[in-house]
Amino acid sequence: MKVEKKQSHNMSTSERTLSSDNVPEADSLIKDAFNQLWKNRLAVIGCFIIIFFILIGLFAPFLSPYDYKEQVLSDRLLPPSSDHWFGTDDLGRDIFTRIAYGARLSLQIGFFAVIGALFFGTLLGLLAGFYGRWVDMLISRIFDILLSFPSILLAISIVAILGASLRNALIAIAIVNVPIFGRLVRSTVIGLREEEYIMAAKAQGMKNGRIIFHHILPNSLAPIIVQSTLGYGTAILDAAGLGFLGLGAQPPSPEWGKMLADSREFIQIAPWTLIIPGLAIMLVVLGFNLIGDGLRDVLDPKMKN
Repeated sequence: MKVEKKQSHNMSTSERTLSSDNVPEADSLIKDAFNQLWKNRLAVIGCFIIIFFILIGLFAPFLSPYDYKEQVLSDRLLPPSSDHWFGTDDLGRDIFTRIAYGARLSLQIGFFAVIGALFFGTLLGLLAGFYGRWVDMLISRIFDILLSFPSILLAISIVAILGASLRNALIAIAIVNVPIFGRLVRSTVIGLREEEYIMAAKAQGMKNGRIIFHHILPNSLAPIIVQSTLGYGTAILDAAGLGFLGLGAQPPSPEWGKMLADSREFIQIAPWTLIIPGLAIMLVVLGFNLIGDGLRDVLDPKMKN
């Protein structure tokens, strides 16, 4: 009994020492990744673009004296001026104000849609990749069915069933992106489950749940982080597409896709009502894509020289 207690004490001491040694190593890896990302000019530009829109969304009430819902028909379709920086729309609403509040709305849409897709896609991918056999076959067939439809068509079908609203649009976008995360995690887990440290953990009698969440998941984070960043831009683009079709956020919400749909009739007489929301969507999606490409270059060992 004394020998066993001494061995357990030595094991716990060594585990604490190992964990304490890993802390500075992890910190150095994070700092190294951040320094490499900072050297990527395109990724830095993407960060500044996203930070710019985040600040606009946060401080929207202080940046404009107008209400995004306020209709002044006497000021309809005014061109950009000192009073209305981006002009006004067909109902006399200030476009800059609606762009600023729309930035808040669009970023929230992307965040919650990606979080939902990330959670369920990662969970299903972990189960399919680790257990294999019939579990893998069942989950993979579900992914194949979802991926067999064009993403926007599948999202439209889901919203048509659930009803047109911002919440249902979020659900549809999350469902569309679940198989993307799931297949990515599954392929990563299949490569990791045959590693020596996983086999050693199984030999020691470690439970499957502990192996999955303490060993496999942390080593699968790099591709998940990259896909989350790229998926953020895709989710905003899908939300704008649904809004353009009238299936996303409903009036008077200042959603950029809905703004595009409302302005298409005035493209010849008031092109700013269409160009400015389109540029906002393009810049936000571009910013997340640049950040995602930069993270891929930093986190993917195959991309390093």
